[in-house]
Amino acid sequence: MHLILNGLAGLLLAVVLGACQSPTAGLESDSAQPPVAKRIPTSREYHGKALHDDFLWLRDASYPEVDDPDILAYLEAENSWFEQQMAPLQPAVDTLYEEMKGRIEEGQESVPWQDGDYIYRWRYREGSQYRLWERKPETGGEFTAILDESAEAEGQEYFSLTALAVSPDGRRLAWAADMDGSERSKIYVDELGTGRRHDDGLDAISGDIVWAADSSTFFYSPLEDQAWYSLRVKAHTVGSSPVGDREVFYQPDHSKFLSISRSQSRQYLFIALGDHRTSEIRILPLDRPGGDPQVVAPRREGHYYDMDHRDGLFYIRTNDDHVNFRIATAPEQSPGPEHWETLLPSSDKVYYQKFALLQDLLAVEEMSEGLKRIRVLENNGRQYHVSFPEKVYYASLGNNPQLASDVLRINYQSMVTPDSVYDYRPADGSLTLRKRQRLPSGYERSLYVTERVWALARDGALVPVSLVYHRDTPRDGTAPLFLYGYGAYGIGLEPGFSANRLSLLDRGVIYAIAHVRGGDEMGYQWYLGGKLEKRTNSFNDFVDVARFLVTSDYTRAGRIAINGGSAGGELIGAAVLRAPQLWAAAILDVPFVDVLNTMLDDSLPLTPPEWPEWGNPLLDAQAFDLIRSYSPYDNIAPADYPPMLVTGGLNDPRVTYWEPARWTAKMRALKTDDNQLLLKINMGAGHGGRSGRYSQLYEIAEAYAFALYHLGVPVR
Repeated sequence: MHLILNGLAGLLLAVVLGACQSPTAGLESDSAQPPVAKRIPTSREYHGKALHDDFLWLRDASYPEVDDPDILAYLEAENSWFEQQMAPLQPAVDTLYEEMKGRIEEGQESVPWQDGDYIYRWRYREGSQYRLWERKPETGGEFTAILDESAEAEGQEYFSLTALAVSPDGRRLAWAADMDGSERSKIYVDELGTGRRHDDGLDAISGDIVWAADSSTFFYSPLEDQAWYSLRVKAHTVGSSPVGDREVFYQPDHSKFLSISRSQSRQYLFIALGDHRTSEIRILPLDRPGGDPQVVAPRREGHYYDMDHRDGLFYIRTNDDHVNFRIATAPEQSPGPEHWETLLPSSDKVYYQKFALLQDLLAVEEMSEGLKRIRVLENNGRQYHVSFPEKVYYASLGNNPQLASDVLRINYQSMVTPDSVYDYRPADGSLTLRKRQRLPSGYERSLYVTERVWALARDGALVPVSLVYHRDTPRDGTAPLFLYGYGAYGIGLEPGFSANRLSLLDRGVIYAIAHVRGGDEMGYQWYLGGKLEKRTNSFNDFVDVARFLVTSDYTRAGRIAINGGSAGGELIGAAVLRAPQLWAAAILDVPFVDVLNTMLDDSLPLTPPEWPEWGNPLLDAQAFDLIRSYSPYDNIAPADYPPMLVTGGLNDPRVTYWEPARWTAKMRALKTDDNQLLLKINMGAGHGGRSGRYSQLYEIAEAYAFALYHLGVPVR
């Protein structure tokens, strides 16, 4: 079993000034008023242009440690203000939380899957926040526990399982967990026969764990000291000191992400380097863990490829002749690009996103006309698409770890059909439902309506919009609406099901997803249409979708709550600035709103790899001007803005805590309205908020209560 579950120039001056103040110098507040962050003016110059900022001091000089008393005092004051302001909504939060909890199957479990000689599954015990992992021999017997996440999370404020891998002989389990949300994980190895645990001191790793064929050695990527990036791949022998671990691969350039994975054939280790434009892969036979990895296709700017292996052939997805990719094969003895032979040609209309290999077929996740499809190419040359019952849905390749399988596992859902797992059998074309998400409190699909509509953007592009609402909700422009968006990194938002969303739909709220440019919902070109010099297309698309929904009588201006997280939080921040009158409320989760400062800070580990996505304002004056023109934090100006709820995590390495903090501080200093502005910083978590299924549910309930209150929708 194998599962993969950003120095600002001039900052020192601000820090020194802040350090000379009293312990509460960063804060001006009283219990009846929101906290007001101290303003410490700084000025920097880039490309002959001055950049002024009053809130740079909110970045702790000792980061990733955050121990500046002024900063901590400000964050705690904001958290106290959040609690105070949310207190009147506590009954609504409690009601929503209990509703959502009532839709959770307490004893939820996965569909079992075979991997090697064992059948595996995970399940939740009743009332448990975390999963129990179990297995049994394929020949029969009872399931026995191999990892109890709840026991491992005992006493921890945060727990997230980040990697899980059983050795090839089935006797050892290597697993890794993040204990504070910082995305720095610790590896343990458990002897499954005796229960003995090896803690070899591997306590700052990133990504996956891949076993060598000998079941004694595994590969991992250590994080660099005080950084959130990996430069190396190492091989570790169970029970030994990591001091002696062999360095399998090293590259000093942290502008590329490093990851490892295992081929479907279990014969090769893949070492992948890449950013958002370019990739390079090295291969190493897993039965020769002491060997040197071989590069497949040397790095070439703009060339992106990934690969897998089966029966002496490498299968490669490559964009070498088209942005929508083609799929090729190459013999394992000569895997270089000169030997790549096309298996599935590229197309203007079809975007190949990923693929999976079984013994007798290649299955491809592809995007066409804004919908995900599953293409099957059998070894005999026959190819076709798996048929599904709905017109608008989300289908994806499921858990298919076993090469020698006669069924292809597929995940399926729509905005009205709960998460489902199917087994597709190519031999007879049958599609067998193995499991469908069950809502204990009840769910009647016929009560809800889903639609796919197209909004005309200001430049003529047609933007897909997915909608779901209760069948009794009026379509006369009076309904409140909740609009969600993301639009970055080529990550598309799928028209999937959410049990939590029913708490909005049952109160007459229409839920909409804006599939803006920057995602890949309409192919790879849709992604390119929302990045770099075309970044503002994403923001314009989102606003234009909202206006379309108003003119189409789904809702009206001022009755729309908007939400997005991370880069989607940037989208929401930009929408707040561009069309504040449209929104009843805005929820910005871990929002990437301080884009310019982050892209100028090359000491942050995630900044250099992000330059291909946003541009490099340090070296490129045009990129500086462009990012400055749209970066939400830099464009806050005196004006009336809608109520806002902003969240962040103190340990978040992706969107650092000072981004939502600076946004809130500057917004509060400049806005001319009296609307609520709340900041909640999780002091013991990271990018994903609190861990545990119920804790996460509670934070959703808080956000929905905030939105419903400002939409004027009662919660009873």
